[in-house]
Amino acid sequence: MKLLRYFAGLVMALATLHQAFAMNDRDFLPADAALDPAIPAPASVLGYPVGTWHARHDQIVQYLQQLGMASDRLSVEVVGYTHEQRPLLMLTFTNPQRLAQIDTVRSAHLQRVAEGKTPAQSDPLVLWMGYSVHGNESSGANAALLVAYYLAASQSEEVKQLLDNAVIIMEPAINPDGLSRFAQWANMHKGLTPNSDPNHRDHNEGWPSGRMNHYWFDLNRDWLLLTHPESRARIAHFQQWRPHVLTDFHEMGSNSTFFFQPGIPDRANPWISRENISMTNLLGQYHADALDAENKLYFSEESFDDFYLGKGSSYPDVQGSIGILFEQASSRGHLIDTPNGQLSFADTIQNQVTTSLSTFRGALANKSKLQQYQADFVRRTAKQANESGIAGYVVKASADAALNQQWLDILQQHHIKVWQLSADMSKNGTAYQQGRDYFVPANQAQYPLIRSLFSTQQDFGRNEFYDVSSWNIAMAFNLPFNELSSKEGRKLKSLSVKSDGVTPANWQGEAYAYGFDWRDGRAPAMLQALLVKGIAAKIIGSPITVASGDGQISLTAGSVVIPAALPQPANWRNTVRELAQEKQLVVHSLTTGWTDKGIDLGSGAMPVLKTPRVMLLTGEGVSPYEAGEVWHYFDQQVGLPLAMVDVPRLSGINLHDYTHVIMVDGRYAGISDKLVERMKQWVREGGVLIGQKGAARWLSENGLLAAGFRSEDEVLSGFDTQSLKFSDRNQLAAQQRIAGAVFATQLDASHPLTFGLDANQLSVFRNSNLVMDIPEKPFLTVARYSKSPLLAGYAAKPLVEQVAGSAAIVAHRSGRGRVIGFTDVMNFRGYWRGSQRVLSNAVYLAPLITASN
Repeated sequence: MKLLRYFAGLVMALATLHQAFAMNDRDFLPADAALDPAIPAPASVLGYPVGTWHARHDQIVQYLQQLGMASDRLSVEVVGYTHEQRPLLMLTFTNPQRLAQIDTVRSAHLQRVAEGKTPAQSDPLVLWMGYSVHGNESSGANAALLVAYYLAASQSEEVKQLLDNAVIIMEPAINPDGLSRFAQWANMHKGLTPNSDPNHRDHNEGWPSGRMNHYWFDLNRDWLLLTHPESRARIAHFQQWRPHVLTDFHEMGSNSTFFFQPGIPDRANPWISRENISMTNLLGQYHADALDAENKLYFSEESFDDFYLGKGSSYPDVQGSIGILFEQASSRGHLIDTPNGQLSFADTIQNQVTTSLSTFRGALANKSKLQQYQADFVRRTAKQANESGIAGYVVKASADAALNQQWLDILQQHHIKVWQLSADMSKNGTAYQQGRDYFVPANQAQYPLIRSLFSTQQDFGRNEFYDVSSWNIAMAFNLPFNELSSKEGRKLKSLSVKSDGVTPANWQGEAYAYGFDWRDGRAPAMLQALLVKGIAAKIIGSPITVASGDGQISLTAGSVVIPAALPQPANWRNTVRELAQEKQLVVHSLTTGWTDKGIDLGSGAMPVLKTPRVMLLTGEGVSPYEAGEVWHYFDQQVGLPLAMVDVPRLSGINLHDYTHVIMVDGRYAGISDKLVERMKQWVREGGVLIGQKGAARWLSENGLLAAGFRSEDEVLSGFDTQSLKFSDRNQLAAQQRIAGAVFATQLDASHPLTFGLDANQLSVFRNSNLVMDIPEKPFLTVARYSKSPLLAGYAAKPLVEQVAGSAAIVAHRSGRGRVIGFTDVMNFRGYWRGSQRVLSNAVYLAPLITASN
């Protein structure tokens, strides 16, 4: 019995020690909160006080739904679902009377915003609270539980005044998939006694981290790009509300303290007004006061900028809202040692709660100023548009109907109006066609966003960037465009965009063959679906003209034909027709194998395609962003499953089980010489090896890619560093890297890797200093940078000069296989649609690459 009592006492002592690092839910909130006992606290649903464990997303959802049922101050709405089918919640808080007519309130607010009308004193503020866009920055989402409880349960006069004067939109967990991944990691390493050693596994998350969403994308870069369902649902809701203030709660390194905006004063985007920064400063005083009262360390106007407009704190700034970033030092789990003392998970949550409430306090105290600011913004924007001298942007449509629709969808989701061109015109050597090409008028409500999306600016004064310096949407889709002056745009009229719907070809059930054009972005998905069904298809290496059920048609290089003469499965014709309808692709019925122009359908120069079996190398040392971009493209747009294999496992895998291996930027020094020789042998026997950025360089250094790369010293040799002062070191470091700019490449349009691109120039997104030399042998260079390659964004002149004329894409045969190297990201953030086709070409059209190293 003594032994049992001893162990029971020990367990109780350890539990007491453990709870010392946790807080009661009420302890996070103001002492005068006067919480209604009828409203459930988070602990009553979670089973533990907030901060004791990392709440999973399903637990957050469960609590908030129960809170919604218990309180008449809030509604809970599911606005979408993540890739992993987790619900995306939006909560709306206000007083019960306003909540009962919330749709009317929202409509009236939007009408005032549209008209730039100053609201009446009785009109509510609209505040947006967003938490944990990075899933492993989980103090935000856990703080959201307490803030929601406070708003629903507090009977204090302060909260009643807040709810009488505001509508509060809460996005409690912006990245549910990443949040759940990190919660699993943090909780699985938690012991009864927390370990604060920074080297403890708990504080060093495995690959891929919870920062990213399901496909390993950073959702805080996706507000503008809208690649993912989380972002599309959020922006739709944002545009339905147009808040006065939007908050974005993050975490940063454990050795820091707490940051709130304003950020670095001279690194704001040019389209963010001085008035916006002034309002941010005004609200910042309330955060400082709240943190001072708790004796917390903090800083502002350092480390973080507001330049890239695709982030949560900057996207609102060009739409009449005040976006505010908060960054809390992370506990990286539950407890960690830092230079500022031990930091617990509960501590990190407390600061997020504190500044959530100071946001409410500051906004309410400055209600009329915030409302007036938004009305002034609308009127000022209209004045800027009228006086700019710019009519808008004329954009040439692509032959790729799917790409056109994707481009239009992004603009329309941001409430940007696009017209079909109402008259033929020409500018700077580019002809634009009435009824086919597009016009984006500048004089509309989203004027600042439009100017940003079509910007070609290359110098920004202080050329230092936390993120990228260009996101030109026409260049991302490789669509030629021109800016039109007000005079040039006078003759253009509003013309609604016609649907780019598919007109089915004249189907013949007993055709000699079927064929479809490779220029349509849906063609790779169609081809993959055919191969999965066992349907034999051939690829055209050069253009042909052939008779079809619709008369003579032309099929461009890279197009696919499906001859009846090849061994085909039962009922294959119906399958082709059904897939064409499913993919919304025009498939022609070809009546003969004898072409009027080009090679005949029975030519040996049209190889029969095999179903690809593709491996993507992943794991520690590999860029999860670039790996995710490749995975997302092939999975979401092509329907090709990739075998994701961590690099250390590669030595134990039979490479001959795969037709292709894709390597993105990363560290591959751990691959042994013996494995390199196996890879070379695999290529010689027919494998296709694809390397992007640093992986291409690794292929070169290991004798796999027949192209050389310049050394870092050579790339940086053009910088004069002799006269610099110590204070210039940060500026030099910024100048000596290409952080994210758009460069022009010239294509060999006859090369298979360029098929379907519908252009001789390709705009690529460059975010590295890698420079690949033109191979000595001919026919290996697929794309080279132009003589003046910088199109948009910042890159220092010495780096631009190094890149000019160098190789961007190299491909060649090696034995029976192929090796392909890219210096740039082909699917940057899933947004750079103009170059992503090169990825599917590298997989499906590799048999057409015949030039040898």
